[in-house]
Amino acid sequence: MSLEALNQRVKNDLTYLAYGGADWVRPTKHADGHVYDVIIVGGGQSGLGAAFGLLRERISNILIIDENKAGLEGPWETYARMVTLRTPKHLTSIDLGIPSLTFRSWWEAQVGPEGWQALDKIPRGDWMNYLRWYREVLNLPVVNEVKLKMIEPMPEGVHQLHVEGPGAASGQLLARKVVLATGIQGGGEWHVPPMIAERLPRELYAHTSEAIDYERLRGKRIAVLGGGASAFDNASFALAAGAAEAHVFVRREQLPSVNPIRQMEQSGMIERFHALRAADKYAVISHFFQFNQPPTNDTFNRAAAWPGFELHLNSPWLNVEANDNGAVVTTAEGQFAFDFLVISTGLLSDPALRPELQLVEKHIARWADCYQAPPEHRNELLDAHPFLTSGFAMTSRSEAGESQLHGLFVFNYSALASCGLSASAISGTKSAVPKLVSAIADQLFLDDRETILQLFYDYNEQEFTASWAKSGVPG
Repeated sequence: MSLEALNQRVKNDLTYLAYGGADWVRPTKHADGHVYDVIIVGGGQSGLGAAFGLLRERISNILIIDENKAGLEGPWETYARMVTLRTPKHLTSIDLGIPSLTFRSWWEAQVGPEGWQALDKIPRGDWMNYLRWYREVLNLPVVNEVKLKMIEPMPEGVHQLHVEGPGAASGQLLARKVVLATGIQGGGEWHVPPMIAERLPRELYAHTSEAIDYERLRGKRIAVLGGGASAFDNASFALAAGAAEAHVFVRREQLPSVNPIRQMEQSGMIERFHALRAADKYAVISHFFQFNQPPTNDTFNRAAAWPGFELHLNSPWLNVEANDNGAVVTTAEGQFAFDFLVISTGLLSDPALRPELQLVEKHIARWADCYQAPPEHRNELLDAHPFLTSGFAMTSRSEAGESQLHGLFVFNYSALASCGLSASAISGTKSAVPKLVSAIADQLFLDDRETILQLFYDYNEQEFTASWAKSGVPG
């Protein structure tokens, strides 16, 4: 099968599902312009999947905005540096149960069933190409190079999105519902320890989330701080680009060997996480944070195979300082001189860190507001996560903020504490997107409840029209 044939198969499959029927949501009028029923912020895999889910629910007055150029949404060709995805290839995601929309169908259309059988893990670049195809074949309404600056609640259940970019000349967009499908960093910010940020000039270090010119570091000595998968991805990437040495420093005495995501994929934890009580959710994610996600065997082996690779366990950084040649890192092992530092210390999730939420942040409930964990599970990072409904809607600290937050949905990494592996992992999107879409549709329906019910009660269109209906069966 060719890609052209697969494209036709997708269209045929969707016609069998009556995809693209008339909208049921009534248009909203506003003096300041067109009001979208839903605006999705972020055109990566989560945003695309959410848009397709809404279209299946006959909610088509939607828009996706993304700050990146077309085809560069998400991390896959910006700061992600793994060779392959870590997710097992057989797990489906944003196809939402349509076989012709799966990565496997797209892959086999190009290399055949034998090519699928030969594939171990999905190459990172091919996953991005699949997302580009998915967007195109579904004709999803994405506008690129539009950056969200601020969300401003307005009367009558409308939010004004202040945006900038060539795709949004007016500077504002109006929406009844807003979905923040803003990826791993969209719930807060990437974390650089103050010891580094405050003591070193910016040209001596970069976080792994940034664009790093590794070609410029050819022949240099590089230190990588962090023990997660991205640390080893970057070490391997740097050495492949010609770095002389890449030292990975890990504070743990040994690298974690257990990946809790694999258990969650098999146990129902991903699909049914929303049914857990708050105490169980908190304990699960606290446990998850303790393990983190270890590097895959192939990622570690790829990095360790380079002669310039060195791993330092039980080696937290005690001090960093600049010198004439670069940076000096102090650990319990002693001092090490490097030309450049790569920081792989993850991120912080807290709505207060997001500039687009500055007008509503004070109202957003956090886990610390809603649940007091026992000491053995207490985690300050988790406490700062937003406390969401099972449908990813923001909740308020008080009644005063409810109207301000109504219609705002969080579908990024910070949903992890409330909704489990959802927008935070490819393996979670399959079950998460329908929950999000259902919650949005329910809210739109209930917002218009009085009008919808009145139209139902007033409905009087004659369907049965036989001429003898009023006089009985003819003799």
